Amino acid sequence: MLAGKRILLIIGGGIAAFKALELIRRLRERGAAVTPVLTRAGAEFVTPLSVSALAGRKVYQDLFDLTDEAEMGHIELSRSADLVVVAPATADLMAKMAQGLADDLAATLLLATDTPVLIAPAMNVRMWQHPATQRNLATLAGDGIRRVGPGAGDMACGEHGPGRMAEPAEIIAAVEAALAGGPLRGRRIVVTSGPTHEPIDPVRYIANRSSGAQGAAIARALAARGAEVVFVTGPATAPPPEGAEVIPVETAREMLAAVEGALPADAAIFAAAVADWHVADAAQNKLKKTQGGMPALHFAENPDILATISGLQNGRPPLVVGFAAETEDVVAHATAKRARKGCDWILANDVSAESGIMGGAENRITLISEGGAEDWPRMSKDAVAARLADRVAEALDQA
Repeated sequence: MLAGKRILLIIGGGIAAFKALELIRRLRERGAAVTPVLTRAGAEFVTPLSVSALAGRKVYQDLFDLTDEAEMGHIELSRSADLVVVAPATADLMAKMAQGLADDLAATLLLATDTPVLIAPAMNVRMWQHPATQRNLATLAGDGIRRVGPGAGDMACGEHGPGRMAEPAEIIAAVEAALAGGPLRGRRIVVTSGPTHEPIDPVRYIANRSSGAQGAAIARALAARGAEVVFVTGPATAPPPEGAEVIPVETAREMLAAVEGALPADAAIFAAAVADWHVADAAQNKLKKTQGGMPALHFAENPDILATISGLQNGRPPLVVGFAAETEDVVAHATAKRARKGCDWILANDVSAESGIMGGAENRITLISEGGAEDWPRMSKDAVAARLADRVAEALDQA
């Protein structure tokens, strides 16, 4: 898909710059020509020699290099590519882009180009969450700048949260989507994510430890491949994905109603950790301690969203995917769940405390389908999402 395509790759200054080396290699493997631009800060993390060796081309660094200007002026350089990719896109680079600054070669190229631009943000979690960065992000989105990532996880600075640059595989998928519309272009996909909160009274609720990170990563990967994504999310701690229609809900019953309202769809992926029960007689006022002891809570079963959508006679999506979060006998329980729910695939994972999966940055999946069980190696949740999105694209093409 990338054969003959010309990519102008701007490498910003951050520890994630090391991923740009792998990105160059993968782009060239797919037949793309990569012209690298290395910022002064980027050169603190990767050397011009390593970038040039992998790209097989000269590295551009200096806005006022007379030799470079004689061979190819920066205006021409900015317009000779099919796509400009900024990876990593630091908070500083994003601010320059949003404000239209042109004080170095990278910023000048980005201001002068009429070529589509894709950014892969990477920065400290506090920098990412800062109102200034979020304002700049909104400005860039309004200017038509595409984005892939960031993901959430442990960072080199020792903090944890959103701000990790997307993995090279995910950036490749976003590049392909930007240049070719993506393998899921024209497909509508519903994704559920996060926990549900089932109220006990106005200030207390029943929930679980799901962060919503895996569901958000799946939605990002699908959107990067051109899908129209409807993202139905409970109160998750992971930020919702850009490029998706986000529908926030609280309870399982609200989630089912939102999913039904989002149909018809080509696929539905149920990554949410939905509570099995709700309090049937939730108090309208805060429960108080009394001399009579603990209040009695009476539970009622929540609707089974996966089974409900899988069993639709009219309007069932051609591909329905569920998750099975298990703590023991993972494959056996997930296989039984697939048969019981009537879905096409189940993605099973071990969420026991010792696995570190629940709330962590990684996942280990076993894909259960009609053909049997397929083990995936432990990988980042973004990588799981990219792999799943590719499998969804293949399945819908064959349907």
